[in-house]
Amino acid sequence: MNIILITVALAALAILLLLTAVFGYQRLRQQAEQLGILQQQFDAAQSQNQQLHAELEELRSGLIGVGQRVLKMQEQQQGLRQDLDELQQQQQVIALSDPESKIYSRAVKMVELGADLEEIIRECELPRAEAELLFNLHRQQRGQ
Repeated sequence: MNIILITVALAALAILLLLTAVFGYQRLRQQAEQLGILQQQFDAAQSQNQQLHAELEELRSGLIGVGQRVLKMQEQQQGLRQDLDELQQQQQVIALSDPESKIYSRAVKMVELGADLEEIIRECELPRAEAELLFNLHRQQRGQ
């Protein structure tokens, strides 16, 4: 009876070991499948990361180029402002030194203050045609 009991116990132990091995193998296979899926996801993420890095580098170089162009345009704008300031100063010097310009400036000021045509001709010593032209131009501008 002891032998039968030992045989049954050994058979039960063998079945238990066989079931443990089968379940262990299935678990190992599931983990291997999960590992394969995770590896694919990792590879895809790494590929996307490399692609995004390349795009970022392109954007960075583009921004550097745009920044350099903006700086160049700012320098050009600064130079143009300086040129404009110089021209305005030269124009003022010419306007102040030119007696004809002073007469016309005075005539325009008189029109703006409401002087009539005869008064402008008399005070500024302008020919009638010039005085009429100046009077009509500046009176129209004031009326607009």
